[in-house]
Amino acid sequence: MALIAAKLREIKARDITETVARLCQSANFELNEDVLAALKQAQQNEQSPLGKEILHQLVENARVAEAKNLPLCQDCGTAVIFLEVGQDTHVVGGGFEAAVTEGVSQGYTQGYLRKSMVSQPFSERKNTKDNTPPVIHTEIVSGDHIRVICLPKGAGSENMSRLVMLRPGDGQEGIIDSVLRAVDEAGASPCPPLIVGVGIGATSEGAMLLAKKALWRPVDQPNPDPEIAALEEELLSRINDLGIGPMGIGGTTTALAVHAEARPTHIASLPVAINLQCHCARHKEARL
Repeated sequence: MALIAAKLREIKARDITETVARLCQSANFELNEDVLAALKQAQQNEQSPLGKEILHQLVENARVAEAKNLPLCQDCGTAVIFLEVGQDTHVVGGGFEAAVTEGVSQGYTQGYLRKSMVSQPFSERKNTKDNTPPVIHTEIVSGDHIRVICLPKGAGSENMSRLVMLRPGDGQEGIIDSVLRAVDEAGASPCPPLIVGVGIGATSEGAMLLAKKALWRPVDQPNPDPEIAALEEELLSRINDLGIGPMGIGGTTTALAVHAEARPTHIASLPVAINLQCHCARHKEARL
């Protein structure tokens, strides 16, 4: 046992806390370059004059937020933390999830970010006052590193999530119809232009996680599977034909991208999950 332990790379809990705190703030203050570039391109391509002006304002909002360390949106979101943990790592100096939770607490408190988490969701709904607990998804991977992805998720877009358990015979058209219906029914509520995360296959909870993970793929990066990439392209075109437009005021830009992920599923199942992300597509990551 001593020999095995000696081969593990030690990562301090306080380093995890500091990293998470920093990411919570930078994600809320700074749009990633891929998202910003997509908004600027949409501004050029938008056919509606009012839609074009809205997109200009969204780009300007991002500029001011980064320059002044102000939140991109007043809803600073639920802190959704994805962790890829190398199997050759060992966290020392504290508990792993406790370190992540403390990082969220410090990040939101010290960054003066809005705290939105409430306890007892169906009764008291008392604010926890530091935006904890976060939602944590952990995956064990090879290597001796920890990858941390912070995705603050606002309620306006998250409330538009959908899970549809299709029949296998519904096929691709069933998937397309389900996604289009979800976006159309959401309308202006998720603050378009959107990034649309689609999870296909696995199980009900597996599909929902796929859809959420799809949101932090770079906007200019299609799925490497040509069949799925073609589905993404068709969905994006048909979503933008809905005419919802920037912030729901009409136009040709309802979504910036569709990101779909697929996994094997049961012979009798075809789960489809849809998770919408607003124009304020916040996510930051770091590697320890």
